[in-house]
Amino acid sequence: MKVLVTGATGFVGSHILDVLRARTIPTAILLRSTSNTRFIGSEAPYFERSAGSVLEQSTLDKALEGITHVIHCAGCTKASRYREYYEVNHIGTRNVVQAINRASSVQRLVHISSLAVTGPATPENPAREDTPLRPISEYGKSKLAGEREVLEHCRVSCTILRPPAVYGPRDTGFLSMFRAVKSHVLPRPNKRQALSVVFARDLAEAIVTCLDMPIASGKVYLVASREVTTGRQIADQIAAQMKVHTMPLPLPAVLLWFVCLTQEIFSRISGRATLLNMQKYAELRAPGWVCDPSLWEREIGTRCATTLENGIAQTLEWYRREQWV
Repeated sequence: MKVLVTGATGFVGSHILDVLRARTIPTAILLRSTSNTRFIGSEAPYFERSAGSVLEQSTLDKALEGITHVIHCAGCTKASRYREYYEVNHIGTRNVVQAINRASSVQRLVHISSLAVTGPATPENPAREDTPLRPISEYGKSKLAGEREVLEHCRVSCTILRPPAVYGPRDTGFLSMFRAVKSHVLPRPNKRQALSVVFARDLAEAIVTCLDMPIASGKVYLVASREVTTGRQIADQIAAQMKVHTMPLPLPAVLLWFVCLTQEIFSRISGRATLLNMQKYAELRAPGWVCDPSLWEREIGTRCATTLENGIAQTLEWYRREQWV
């Protein structure tokens, strides 16, 4: 087996590389000239590098030479223009699928999608693999378009994983919450929005595990912790572990709307991608983002076992060691 990883320098991608190296699986990584390798700097010598991008078909052909398995993790999670989601998440995935179809050595593609493709779901009616797909954001719609490229056009064995919100060491998404708590501010988001989450290492282990599982061929899986939480519970757990005095900061819908609108205007004027925008506001106002990982656990035989308490502890330790907080 020899694996090519796209998106290897990102948050989730770097954890995938950790697992591949721990399992001594030969690995190649696709790197753009602008890729920031800060998360894999010390590990870089262990991986074969291929210059290129999922948006450049000729570089994909070269990168796939001698490759037997592909983990397609490259994706756009924030953008200054909505079309950027589709350029990477849809067209980029199409390019990967077409390159795999041209290659003679590739046996399986593992494609990393998102719970965002299913649309909102609650603990009473969690998302499952057969849930009708109703994404409410352009990000979710672009990820769904990417899934369809894989399912409808990939001519080799393929597996799609849909994780919910991912957190852990190296994550910048939850970092603002840690920094707010350090500044003695306790964010109080929507207490009713239930959330499934997954620790980055658990997700990476799941991704690598299904590379050579025959039962996973042609399947879509929701991969998440069994634990269901809320934004408030996450903030409370961070505050408890950081052991600092905090003042509550309510985040009512009108404030979230204003912040998201302001960030979107800033992004469009500056051309700089931001995580918050009016599309994100729709997701933040949804009743919940909960999924049921039963199919994964039953067929693959593993669980995402890291508890929120333990996951936040590991994340906080890493942030402090790297002086992020």
